[in-house]
Amino acid sequence: MAYRKKEEYDVDVTEGLVRNYREAIGLIGEDPQREGLLKTPERLAKAMQYATQGYGIDPHAILNSAKFHEEISEMIVVKNIELYSMCEHHMLPFFGKAHIAYIPNGWITGLSKLARVVDVFARRLQVQERLTTQILDAIKETLNPLGVAVVIEAEHLCMMMRGVQKQNSVTTTSAFYGEFEKQTTRSEFISLIQADLIKRRSIKIIVWHTHLYSPGRVRSLLEWVKTYFTTTSRRKFCFIWQMTFLVSLFLM
Repeated sequence: MAYRKKEEYDVDVTEGLVRNYREAIGLIGEDPQREGLLKTPERLAKAMQYATQGYGIDPHAILNSAKFHEEISEMIVVKNIELYSMCEHHMLPFFGKAHIAYIPNGWITGLSKLARVVDVFARRLQVQERLTTQILDAIKETLNPLGVAVVIEAEHLCMMMRGVQKQNSVTTTSAFYGEFEKQTTRSEFISLIQADLIKRRSIKIIVWHTHLYSPGRVRSLLEWVKTYFTTTSRRKFCFIWQMTFLVSLFLM
C-alpha cells in the first residue's frame, strides 16, 4: 500500500485517562465492568486526545509551510470551513463553520492552510470568542496582510442538550483587522458570505419542489429554470418559483 494513515496516542496519557474515566463511570452509578463499557474508557481516552490534538501543533508553522511571494492585493475569501471544538466550561462539543478573508501584502498562503489553522485552534478546549481571535492573530502575525476578517457561526451543545436547552440557537462571533475595520471592505466580505447562502437556499427550494413532478415536467421546469435564472435576480426567482409551486398544487 502506497499510503497509510496511522493514528498514534501517547501511552502514558492514554493509561492515565483510562483510569480516570473508568472511575468516573463508576461514580455516576454505572458498572465499568459491564460488557458494553469494558472498552469505553480506552475509546474515550483516545477520542479526547484526538479532540484536543491542536495543543501540539504550531499554526504559524502551517502557514509558513506554504507561504509564497505574490504581488496581489485583492481580497481572498475561504468560507464554510467546518469546525468541531469542545466548550471548556462543560466539555461538550460546539460545531459550525468559519469564514476567513485576508488582503495580501506581498505574501499569500495555501488555501488548505487556512482550514488547517482553524482545526489547530478548534481542536482544543475553547470558547468561540477566543477561537475567532486566535485564528485572526495567527494569520496576521505570519502573513502580515493588509487586513484579516474571521466570522464563525456555531451551535453549542452546552446550550442545546442541557441548561436552557435552546435547540435553534446559533452563536456568531467576528474579528476584523486592518482594511476590514473599514465599513466598505467589511461590507464586501459580509456580502460574499451572504451571496453563497442565498445560492444554497435557491438550490434547496428547487430540489424540495421538483420531487412532486413527473420526469417530463421536471425536464421542462429545469429548462425554464436554466433560461430564467440568467435573466433575473435570485431573490425574484425564488419568489416566482414558490408561486409556480402553489399554482401547480391547486391545478393537480
